[in-house]
Amino acid sequence: MAVKIVTDSMADLPASVVEELGITVIPINIHFGDEVYRDGIDITTEEFYEKLERSTTIPTTSAPSPGVFAAAYDRLAEETDEILVIMLSSKLSVLYEVAQQSIQFMKKECRVEVVDSQLAIMAQGFVVMTAARAARDGARFEEVLEVARRNINRSQTRSTFDTLEYLKRGGRISKAAAFVDSMLSFLKSEFTAQEQAL
Repeated sequence: MAVKIVTDSMADLPASVVEELGITVIPINIHFGDEVYRDGIDITTEEFYEKLERSTTIPTTSAPSPGVFAAAYDRLAEETDEILVIMLSSKLSVLYEVAQQSIQFMKKECRVEVVDSQLAIMAQGFVVMTAARAARDGARFEEVLEVARRNINRSQTRSTFDTLEYLKRGGRISKAAAFVDSMLSFLKSEFTAQEQAL
């Protein structure tokens, strides 16, 4: 039986890839005030950003309960006896810990190993895809695990932002840094306006 791959929705995998490679994606919870959405199920990426622009509150996230993970493991255990779980970096979230703890709540017998990707978004997603392709092609569990670990060591995450406004509102950066960002944005718009005037 082929190794089954599980990840979280922070891997940002396209639905077509998830379906093609048979990846199980556990959605994180997104909170807008009292409203809770399962990422990719109750709310799309486009809907999230539309809501973010309109909302006066900063959204937060939370990990699904151990029961959600355990139920997914049990479903997959009906098809395989080996599951590899590749999670968002443990430095960014408790998802890794919850995924690990959830194994004890399984009702079925199955080997489940949880790996900390040490990555996020598509860097994590690429690791998941390479592992899923190896599993689909018939690689043994140890080989699939090695593919994942090798690609974790070869990957890095880099991010750029159109604005630092949401980082400021979420308390991730200081007001001084946000002020510098707003000044740079102002100067950029002034420069663009002058270019157009010429």
